[in-house]
Amino acid sequence: MLEVGSLAPNFTLPDQDNNEVTLSDFLGKKVLVYFYPRASTPGCTTQACALRDSKAELADLNVVVLGISPDTPKKLTNFINKQSLNFTLLGDEDHSVCESFGVWQLKKFMGRENMGVVRTSFLIDEQGKLQHIFNKFKTKDHHEVVLNYLKEQA
Repeated sequence: MLEVGSLAPNFTLPDQDNNEVTLSDFLGKKVLVYFYPRASTPGCTTQACALRDSKAELADLNVVVLGISPDTPKKLTNFINKQSLNFTLLGDEDHSVCESFGVWQLKKFMGRENMGVVRTSFLIDEQGKLQHIFNKFKTKDHHEVVLNYLKEQA
C-alpha cells in the first residue's frame, strides 16, 4: 500500500470519451483520485452523485475529482449521462493503475472470493505527493469525509 508523503504513481488512462488523461497533467492542483468497483451499481452511484453535488465546494478548495474503475469508456459514458456527473471518470480495464495504488485485492462477497477494487480515495497534493488516503467511510458519507478533511487542512 502507498504511504502519505510518497509520490503518487503517475498514470494515463482513457476517460469516458476515450481521451487519454494523465495524472501529472494536474500538477498545481489537488486531485482526489477515487477508486470504485463498478459504474451504475447502487453504492458507486451514491458515492458519485454526492461528489457531483459537492463539485463547487471541491473546486473552491482547488480540488479536481477523477474516478477510476475497471469499466470500459462506454460504460463510463452511460454512467455519466444517466447520473449527470460533472467530473471525469477513467477506465482501468486491465486494473494496472488499481494495482499500482494497491486497491486491486481479494474480496469476499456472499461467500465468494474474487479480485476487485477496494473502495479507496487518494488526495494528491499540488506537487503530486499523496497527502491523505481515505479508506474508512460509507459511500453516502464519502464526500463529507473528504470535505471535512480539506476544510481542516485549509
